[in-house]
Order: sequence, then C-alpha cells, then structure tokens
Amino acid sequence: MTAAADPDRMPKPCSRVVVINDDPLILKELLKGLNAAARALDNPFGICFAGARTGAEGLRQIQDDGDVQLVIVDDRLAAATQGRRHRGAKGSGRGAPAGAPNLAQRISALRPEIEIYVLIEKTKADQVVDSLFAEAVHGYFYREEHDYRGMFRILNAQLAERARTPFFDALRSYVASAKDAWHTPGHFSGDALRGSPWVDDFYQFMGENVFTTDLSVSVKTLDSLMDPTGVIADAQQMAAKAFGARRTLFATNGTSTANKVILQTLIKPGEKLLLDRNAHKSIHHGVVLSGARPVYLDSSVNRKYGIFGPVARATIERAIALHPDARLLVLTSCTYDGLRYDLPPIIEAAHDAKIKVLIDEAWYSHARFHPELRPTALEAGADYVTQSAHKTLSAFSQGALLHVNDPELDDHSFRENFNMHTSTSPMYSMIASLDVGRRQAVMEGYKLLQRTLRLATELREQIDSTGAFHSLRLEELLPREVKGDRIRLDPTKITVDISACGMTVDELRDELFTRFNITVEKSTFNTITLLLTIGTTRSKCSRLYDALRRIAHERRAPRRLYRAPVLPPFTELRCLPRDAYYSTGELVGLLDENEQISERLVGRVCADQVVPYPPGIPVLVPGQLINDQVVEFLVRTLRVHGKVELHGIVFQGYLPAIRVLRAHEQKRLSADFAKQSAGRRPAAQR
Repeated sequence: MTAAADPDRMPKPCSRVVVINDDPLILKELLKGLNAAARALDNPFGICFAGARTGAEGLRQIQDDGDVQLVIVDDRLAAATQGRRHRGAKGSGRGAPAGAPNLAQRISALRPEIEIYVLIEKTKADQVVDSLFAEAVHGYFYREEHDYRGMFRILNAQLAERARTPFFDALRSYVASAKDAWHTPGHFSGDALRGSPWVDDFYQFMGENVFTTDLSVSVKTLDSLMDPTGVIADAQQMAAKAFGARRTLFATNGTSTANKVILQTLIKPGEKLLLDRNAHKSIHHGVVLSGARPVYLDSSVNRKYGIFGPVARATIERAIALHPDARLLVLTSCTYDGLRYDLPPIIEAAHDAKIKVLIDEAWYSHARFHPELRPTALEAGADYVTQSAHKTLSAFSQGALLHVNDPELDDHSFRENFNMHTSTSPMYSMIASLDVGRRQAVMEGYKLLQRTLRLATELREQIDSTGAFHSLRLEELLPREVKGDRIRLDPTKITVDISACGMTVDELRDELFTRFNITVEKSTFNTITLLLTIGTTRSKCSRLYDALRRIAHERRAPRRLYRAPVLPPFTELRCLPRDAYYSTGELVGLLDENEQISERLVGRVCADQVVPYPPGIPVLVPGQLINDQVVEFLVRTLRVHGKVELHGIVFQGYLPAIRVLRAHEQKRLSADFAKQSAGRRPAAQR
C-alpha cells in the first residue's frame, strides 16, 4: 500500500456539530453527554460538539466555521434568529414565534449541504413533526430520552451517507481484488507497458493506478454510463442532491457534449431558440446538429479592455417578446471573466412565455457551496444547467455535470441523445473523480471557498499595491449597456489591467512563464485573467505577487498598446446553420492577388463557424451573411494579431480563405429559409 493510500497517514477530518439551546443548564448537559459519546465510540469523521445560546450565535458559528457539518436545534427556541427568547406570561414559550423552523430556513439558505436535527418533546411529536419536515429539517430527537450514544450514532451515519462515494468505492474495491483481465483496454492494467525498455518510463511517470483503474464496460460491478442502474446511478443521484437538481448525469466529454445533448433533445429541425452570441462554440455546434433556427443575441462589449459581457436584459426581454415561438433560451453565466446575470427575473420572463432555459455554468460549478456566490442557475429556476466540474472543482479534465430540473423532459429522447455523444468506453477514473469531487464539495467546499475568497481579496490588494498592475472591479468590467442589470462578479476570477507595466500582454505572459514559472488563464490586448479555485494556496498567491512586484519595480516606460479589432455586430441568417454546414460550398479568399482585402466575400453566406480565439466568440456562423465589416475584421485580426487562432479559416498556401455557399446553393437555401420564416412568423407580426 502506498503512503497516499495508507489510512493511518491520511489527514483526519474534523466535523463540528453546533447544538443550539438557550437554556444554559440543558445546553451544558447536552454537550457533556454528546462529547462523551464521541470520545467513547468509533468516530471516523472527527465529530465534536459545540454549543450556541441563541440562533444568531449559532448562525455566526455556521458562517465562520467551515468544519460545521451538522446542527441540532431545540424546537422550544423561540425567535431564534433575533438572538433572544420571547416567553409567554408563565415562561412556557407558548404563543411565541416559531424559532426552530425559521432558523432551519436560515441555516439551509446559508449552507444547504448541512443537515439539521431538532430536539422535540415526545408528547408533542404529532403536533410538530409534520411542520418541521415542511422546513429544511432532516430528523429529530426526543429531548427527554438523553440517549447521547444513539444520537451520536445517527449523526455519524448521516455524515457517512453524505461522504459516500459509491462509484469510487466500487472502483477501488475492484482494483484491490486483482482480477485477471481478459478484456479491453489492451494494456491489461499496465502489463503491456511495465518493464518495457521503450515505454516503461511512461508507466512509471503516470503511476500504477492510472492503468489499474482504466477498465471496461465488461466489468459489470462498475455499472454502465450509458444505462446506469448501479453505482453510477447512485453517484449521479447523490450529485443531483448536492447541486440541487432533479436529476444529474456525468459527462466524460466535457460541458461541450452536455450542451449538444440538450440542444438535440429539445430542438427539432427548424425550431427556434434564442442564444447568446457569446456562447461557447459547443452551443453553436449544437445548433448545427439539431437543425435549430437560432436567434442570436449580441453580447455587451467592454471595448476598453476587449472583454465580452452578458447580453443586456432589455435585449433578452425584447427577443422573448418578438419570438414567443422559441423553444429554448441559452445564456452563459458566469462568463469567462466572471460576470454573471441576475438570473431569476430573466428565467421568469422566459417561463412566462413557455420558453425553456439552459444556462451554461461551465465556469461556475463551485457556486452552490458558498452563499456569496448564489443563487446558482438551478436555484434561479433554470430547466437545464451544464457545469465543467474540472474547471473550478476537483474533477479530472473533461469531467462535467449535466443537471436537469425540467419535469417535462422526454426521458427516452434525452437518453438516446446522451448515448449518441457518450463513448462506450468512458474513462472510469474520470467518473470516479466526479464522484469524489462531489464529496469534497459537500464536505468541505464551503471551508475551501471561504479560503479562496479571502485569498482573492488579499491578492487584489497586493496586485494594486504594485503600482504597475490593477485588478479590475465590477464597475470597471461592466459594459455600459448592462450597468443597470444587476450583474455580479465572481470574485474567484481576477482580471488585471497590465497597460501601465511597460510590456505587451504577450511579453508579460512570456516573462511570467519563463522567468517565474507562472501560467495565466487567458488574456486580451491589455489584460490577463487569473483563476482562483478551491486548490489555490497562499504560497501560490505569494509567488504571483512577488513576480508582479519585481516586474513593476523594473519601471519600464508605459507603451501604447494596440487595441484589438472590435467584433462586428451580427449580420443576419440567410439559411439554417445546419443546411449551410452540410452544403458543398467553395473556398473564397479573404485577400485578392495583391494581398488586399477582397470584395468577393461581401454578400456571400458562410458555410462554417469562424471563431477568433481569444475571445472564442464566433464572428461568423454557418448560414450568416458576410459583409465588408466582417471581412475587414478578419483581415485585421490576421495581420495585427498573428498569435490569435482563427478557427474556421482555411489557408490556400499562405492566403486565408473561408468556405461559403456556392451561388446556386445560396439562392436555393435562402429562398427556402424565407418561406419557412414567413410560415413560422406569428400572425400579429405578419
């Protein structure tokens, strides 16, 4: 057994239970009995008990102490959240406002992962149990029984249930059984590599368990991702509970696949959807695959920093009013730079129009586990949410979560579309990482995010103190058109203005990488973006601050930075994206024989998706009309920013070209599209 797997050498958890009772004698007795039970009995989770005399004091402990895992509240606690006890004339507490249910709601709103138990009188059980369980209460104990060992065992079992990792446990158990493999994968638990003079270095580098956990659907005890009925189904149900969804599926091809699955399930060919033009390219791929008729919503733009923000709420509401026949609204929250919508009113407006809502939360999977980051899209009422658990939680790359809250979902269609995109040979270690990532999030996510948010605040102050770098605040990041939309900022994304440091952004990134061994998340022409997660440590923050401080002290003269070309507005669709994409098409150059901007593309219809990265927003989608602004933007981007990737551009030798519809294809598809548009337009708009 390796040191990492030795239970005697693993860090021990601490699980604090807060007992809230405003009678000091009863509270003292409870704590004495429960802590004695914790010391006497097997206590793998490090359970210990702490007291609070008022609801307000209990809430403070729950907020300040990330090790609090459970709460016990006395049901006689009246007006608990005001921090005092209101008693009747005889001091019985009758007629006082119900403190325990109110407090349970407050605790659940603060930390939804915490289980709450209530102390009640046995003689009054029938009166209070039903009302208690209408609140966020998980169980109750009889006050007069003094069965401290029994209470401890129940609380320990509750923690054990929350901490379970059904798939990871089954995977680890199977590997420990050392079965002989006569099935795929062909490396046979690493036997094909181990000891080889040619590839043993790879085996040693990756480690034994990478290969022993790389298994096959032939191992029935590990369930099937395509038709889960065992440990994968169990793990997915636990994830749904943790994230607040009706149903959750594990995706091993990233959020990209999850987005495509949802679009293919909900949208039939020719049906309309509203989508943020700033959406990830997987959404645009989903439009092609589903045959959808998209209505693109231009995102807001902060031109000073080259940052694309949310779609203005007025734009979304206008689109909902103009397109009541739309099936789906797709938005990204939060954005790459941490800007997130005020989702509840937007989702409510869509639902009032009978439009389903998909929120791409690829960069926001951690939000459920800290109140400063909520409400999440699921809490705001979204029907579908996709999350990259590998981006901000601890899952392996490509590990993603697909959450469903839509009660009208067609289960059969959903499963068929999911299986269409899911490999029949998934990576079992990736599934295990999703299972373990969920456990970490519910057991210590709040504690870790408390640390992360604190480090983010400190790092912003340190960056600003350099004098050459400035961490942008929400008001500086917000484009003008969304200033009044109650947009919020995820503090774990820090965008840094580098314009005063005397270096171009490319020079700064190279300097950080080669001299200080630091890699940043992304950049614009005058900013870099830093991503903090539950894995961020103070030492990493210190090294980054030291690097920026040293660069600042070298006092280079500020340089004029070239502002990136502004993405032109969306033009118009001339045919369905799917029809354009599957056309034969032809390549037409962006430049003429004199390497000047060509006029031949103006008025043509694009057949592919053309995406400059960064920022990753399509300048053209299949079926879109090309105008002179689009051509000029692409040429300027190629000439001035040689390091920007332009996906969708085809080079004929050294000359860039775009695939467009042939003349006869454009004429036919445009005519068909116009007829369909007239037929689908609501009567009031004709």
